[in-house]
Amino acid sequence: MSLQSYILGDESEIIQERNFQVLLLANTAGPMGFVLVTPILDSLISPFGTSAANIGLMMSAYTAPSIVLIPMIGYLSDRFGRKPFMILGLLLIGFGGVSIAFTTNYSYVLALRFVQGLGSAAIVPIIVTSIGDEYDGSREATGQGIRFTVSGLTQMFIPLIAGVLVGIAWQYPFFIYASVLPMTLMVYAWYDEPISTDRCHKEEANPSIVGSRLELFQDIMSYRRAKIMLLIRGLPGIVWVAFLTFNSIIVVQLMDGTPTQAGILAGGASLTMAITASQSGRMTSLLDSRINLLIVANIAMGGGFVVLLLSSSFIIALLGIAGTGAGLGVLYSIYRSVITTLAPDPIRGSMVSISEAFGKFTVTFTPIVLGAIISALSTQIGLQLAVQLVCLATAVTVSVAGVVCLVVVTRSPTIPNTYQ
Repeated sequence: MSLQSYILGDESEIIQERNFQVLLLANTAGPMGFVLVTPILDSLISPFGTSAANIGLMMSAYTAPSIVLIPMIGYLSDRFGRKPFMILGLLLIGFGGVSIAFTTNYSYVLALRFVQGLGSAAIVPIIVTSIGDEYDGSREATGQGIRFTVSGLTQMFIPLIAGVLVGIAWQYPFFIYASVLPMTLMVYAWYDEPISTDRCHKEEANPSIVGSRLELFQDIMSYRRAKIMLLIRGLPGIVWVAFLTFNSIIVVQLMDGTPTQAGILAGGASLTMAITASQSGRMTSLLDSRINLLIVANIAMGGGFVVLLLSSSFIIALLGIAGTGAGLGVLYSIYRSVITTLAPDPIRGSMVSISEAFGKFTVTFTPIVLGAIISALSTQIGLQLAVQLVCLATAVTVSVAGVVCLVVVTRSPTIPNTYQ
């Protein structure tokens, strides 16, 4: 057995395929657009002339466009293919991110983050869908796990680099986005479209096929199991974004730490996410039911965040957020694998995109809602205690909700194989 198979499982040979390699490369742009700014938000308050409560809007501006665009792009990619949207998305993330380094006007900054958000809507959902197009069974779960492992590694190293660069000048981290532009050329030159262009043209010319696809989507969504899986997919993002948004404030103001330490915490979470995600294919092939694993993962996600928030020691905080990362690695990989498995080929892009859109909805409004609550509470109990209490309530609520939803899934009718 090769080292690669020993670490990632027997299906890991897909990593040798060029199409999959290109998808993994393009996949780094999605998390980069999000996590690069998280350890430096506290350092950007002064140069952008904003407040601690409003700095989280940089996260919301990035995720907001996806709520509307992801379902549209998913539908269009089912008809016209994945590659054009992926190329456009990479260009918007790259150019929008680099441009932030050349302005201190916070309104312009938010507008550029919005542009990046337009691009992000076409990256991760299409990559998740494309993996589902090319593989099935444990190979598909392995592919999703490896994809998320790459995301985790990106989320581990980029915050560390950004945390160091912001100490030199606030503009420097944003030049990291220039690395996305060469990826665009590689996707254009080396990526083979997973959906037949002939099929896309036939569907475009035949409205009855489009109507059949809509009927199939309605049939699938009539099952409670499908509805719950689309809902539950968005819950882990609430905890993850709560951590990313307030990480630098928690470390710098609650723990008297530094932006570099905030980057280390984000990197530690991403590392454990990457490790557990890399094993999702192996876990899927070993377990008859994934529900118990997902329940444990929900508890680890919320419990780890609670440990972080109650800790006064950086080492204990690092251990706590590692637990959160481990839970998130399992949840993100297996939830996505389940959804791509539920969706038949003609509507896979639409199903995945709707689930991703709901995920974007939760991460978009998490900073806004939590920021508003913290702002209201801070006038009475102070900013530090307000951040701590609100994040604690978030961790417990989301974990309990996830477990309850999974229990309901076990008692819901299965979707017939005739749809697959």
